[in-house]
Amino acid sequence: MLAIGIDIGGTKCAVNLGEVTESSAAVLHKCKVRKTAEYSPAQMLEALAQDVKSCLEKGNGQKIAGIGISCGGPLDSGKGIILSPPNLPGWDRIPVTEYFQRETGIPAWLCNDANACALAEWKLGAGKGTSNMVFITFGTGLGAGLILDNRLYAGAGDMAGEIGHIRLSDYGPAGYGKMGSFEGFCSGGGIAQLAQSMLREEFQMGHRPALCGSIGELGEITAAKVGAAAKNGDPLALEVLKRVGLQLGKGLSVLMDILNPECIVIGSIFVRNYEEIWPSTRKVIERETLPAARKACRILPSQLSESVGDIAGLMVAGYHLGWEY
Repeated sequence: MLAIGIDIGGTKCAVNLGEVTESSAAVLHKCKVRKTAEYSPAQMLEALAQDVKSCLEKGNGQKIAGIGISCGGPLDSGKGIILSPPNLPGWDRIPVTEYFQRETGIPAWLCNDANACALAEWKLGAGKGTSNMVFITFGTGLGAGLILDNRLYAGAGDMAGEIGHIRLSDYGPAGYGKMGSFEGFCSGGGIAQLAQSMLREEFQMGHRPALCGSIGELGEITAAKVGAAAKNGDPLALEVLKRVGLQLGKGLSVLMDILNPECIVIGSIFVRNYEEIWPSTRKVIERETLPAARKACRILPSQLSESVGDIAGLMVAGYHLGWEY
């Protein structure tokens, strides 16, 4: 079936036309990527609606079965309303599904972006063939999508999977509004914070770390720079990712013992720096988890990785339409 996927993000928004089934998703046409900051919410919705209409033309008269919308929370997926996400200022109680249905005549569904990515990894990626799976974003922020008993589990108020808010330590980088949180340690922003703190200690001790030329350059440290330096053997960068891995192990152990999944799939930074993060993570899991839960669960890097955003919205449409519409 043909479907349209819409990705609404804090940095960019995009529309794709694709063919989707339960076991495949192919992007047939990608519209121009739009920078979120350059549009008001109303302007962006209008632009995205125009992109959807251009996709209808690319469909050569074939029926478009549905529109899947992937967006960061908080949101109300049942009512199709975006509820003031922190990375989307001004997007306050935006009824997106109603808008696109009215403008295009096509049924539409809204889904938390981590949940949408979970659907994609479950059907097409590292979680294929499982009935119980967790997908963890590990990018700009940290969130999870839960597949439990062969269905997406969103919780009572679309808040299931907000694991970034779990406090893992009394002290540490701040993430999700909480010092020492899972997101504080295991996200791009958190890794930058941790590296900056450790670098500041080095400068105060009179050392000259290779990762940063001077204390005045601390603000330029990013997770990407830390990851690249770690791959080149920088000792401080390696220590940063070791500490990240230890905290990741704590968080994963909680998920494994509570949910007993068959696999946990982790994206973005974990994929790019798997060799530097995983050894310390594995040690914590071996120490903290129940043996039966540990034996049942595989920890895997995302297979779809950088392409997951292109097909996440399509998979939302496929899931709600029953795949073989």
